[in-house]
Amino acid sequence: MKKINVAITGCMGRMGQQIIKSIKLDNNFKLVALTENRKINKKINGIKIDANTDVAFKNSNLIIDFTIPKCTFQILEIASRLKKRVVIGTTGFTKKEENLIKKFSKKIPILKAGNMSLGINLLMHLTEIASGSLGKNFLSKVYEAHHKHKKDYPSGTALMLGKGVAKGKDKDFYSMIGKKYLNKDTVPYGKKINFNSIRKGEIIGEHAVKFSSGKEIITLNHEAFDRALYSEGALSAAKWLMSKKAGLYSMRDLMNFK
Repeated sequence: MKKINVAITGCMGRMGQQIIKSIKLDNNFKLVALTENRKINKKINGIKIDANTDVAFKNSNLIIDFTIPKCTFQILEIASRLKKRVVIGTTGFTKKEENLIKKFSKKIPILKAGNMSLGINLLMHLTEIASGSLGKNFLSKVYEAHHKHKKDYPSGTALMLGKGVAKGKDKDFYSMIGKKYLNKDTVPYGKKINFNSIRKGEIIGEHAVKFSSGKEIITLNHEAFDRALYSEGALSAAKWLMSKKAGLYSMRDLMNFK
């Protein structure tokens, strides 16, 4: 099998560094470019860290993006010109930005996921099923915990799970977003979905969805112990995306959930 030439954006970040490690262990890939939002006078594995430009990405088959929304759109502009596939792991997009990504996907194949873990994506699927089955008498809330360096909250994964709750109830997610709490010991249930985000220590990732009727509580949860599960999921997404036509895909498509 011919190796997939990969460019990694946000290569100095935690996920960028982890993907570099995982690519070293996977013979399906060849690392051809590393970028940041500006050129850095440094090499990793003999590759210069470049800015996000057409030249930087020209030799890649696929770009893996773990940056911030502003950088993601720089990358999508370039990728659409060069006809490159993109795996997006960046989080924190607004509804308007989500719609803009859909427009780019009409030109190139894009797989976007708030979390690349196969386990988390199974949790989202189970959340949809539970939300739909339990009905309107159960209120819900989402809990997530990450390391103290993570700036955005709720996490992209927590929002994914919130979307799962809304989809199960056949509701618009954005109309169901409740309050967003930070570092609270406990938060209330509500008619809308409340989120509690914890930022402390070096937690890799903890997520839980709770449903309560007032008489019982059902909890679905996931804990990550090794950051490699995210990078390995991103590489699985990259392999899968290589055979796809232009369109917007998710880990749900990769895992063949109906």
